[in-house]
Amino acid sequence: MRSQRRNGAWSPGDGGGGWFCARLFGRSRSRAGLNLLTIVILSRGKCGLSKCVTRYLIAMAAADLMVVIFDLILRHIPIVFKEQFQFLLSIPTCNIHAVFLFAATDCSVWFTVTFTVDRFIAICCKKLKTKYCTEKTATVVLGTVTTLSCLKNISWYFMLTDEYWKGNRPWFCFVSGKDMISLVWGTIEFLHNILTPAVPFVLILLLNLFTVRHIVLSSRARRRLRAHNSGESSKDPEMEVRRKSIILLFVISANFIILWSMIMLFTIYNRMYFLGYEYMYLHWFVQELGFMMQLLSCCTNTCIYAVTQTKFREQLKNTLKNPFNLLIQQLQQGTGQMLHMYCLL
Repeated sequence: MRSQRRNGAWSPGDGGGGWFCARLFGRSRSRAGLNLLTIVILSRGKCGLSKCVTRYLIAMAAADLMVVIFDLILRHIPIVFKEQFQFLLSIPTCNIHAVFLFAATDCSVWFTVTFTVDRFIAICCKKLKTKYCTEKTATVVLGTVTTLSCLKNISWYFMLTDEYWKGNRPWFCFVSGKDMISLVWGTIEFLHNILTPAVPFVLILLLNLFTVRHIVLSSRARRRLRAHNSGESSKDPEMEVRRKSIILLFVISANFIILWSMIMLFTIYNRMYFLGYEYMYLHWFVQELGFMMQLLSCCTNTCIYAVTQTKFREQLKNTLKNPFNLLIQQLQQGTGQMLHMYCLL
C-alpha cells in the first residue's frame, strides 16, 4: 500500500471524494450569491453597526466571495467534472491561479483576525478605541493585509508549475519531484501553514479569552455598583448591547477555528508524508472533509449574521421581498392596463 502511494497510484481525488464534494458544493452559484447579498445589505449601512465594523464585515464577505470563485468554482468543479474541463490542461496558468487562490484564502483568514483585534480594542482598551476603531484605520489595516497576503503567496508561482494536476489534493498544480521532496520548499510550505491558519488560531483564541475575562470582570463590577446605588439588581441596557455585539465576534471566531482545523491537519500530514515521515495514516475522507469544511466557512457568515443580528435579518427579509414586490406591482399595472383597454373596446 505504501509503495503504491509513493508511486502516485493513490489519489483521494480519484475515489469517492470527488462525488462527495460534487454533492455538497455543486450549487456554487448560491454560495457566491449569499456573499454578494451580504455585501449589498451591509453596504447600505442600515444594520445598526458602526462604520468600522461594517467595513470589516464587508471585507470578510468579499474575501469569502473570492475564495468561492478561485477555490470552489475554478478549482474543485473542474476536478470533479474532469471530462468537461479537459481544456484546462492546455492553459498554462495554474501557478498564477494558485497565487490568487491562496492570497484570497489568506485575506479571508486574516480579515477575521483583524476584526477580532478591532473588537478586542473596542471592548478592552478604551484609550485606544477612539484612535484605532475608526473607518479610516480599518481601511488601512485591510489594505495592508491584502498587500502582504499577495506578497506572501508569490512563492507559490515558483514552487508550482503552470500545468493543472486536476487531482483533489492541497496542491492542484503539478510539482516537480525534486521540489516535492525538497527540505527548502517543505520549510516554506510549513511557514505558510504557520502563518495561515496556525497563527490566526492562537491569536483569535487569546484575544477572545482576554475579551471574555474583561467582560466578566466589568459585568460583575457594574452589577455590584448598580445594586449598591439602586438597591436592586435590574437589567443593564449597556451590558445587554455589549453582550449582543460580542456574540457576533465569538460565533465568527468559533466558526473559523472549527471549520479550518481539519484541512490544516491534513495539509501538514501531506507535507510530512512527502518528506518521508510516514508514522501515521490519514484516510482520504479526512482530506475531503477538510476541503468541505474550509469551503463551508466561506458560506456561513450570512447565516451567522442572520442569527445574531436582528437588523440584518430585517434587511435580509426586505431585500428578498423587494423583487417579488416589484414583480407584483408590474403584474398589477399590466392587469390594470389590460382592463382599461378592454373597457375602451
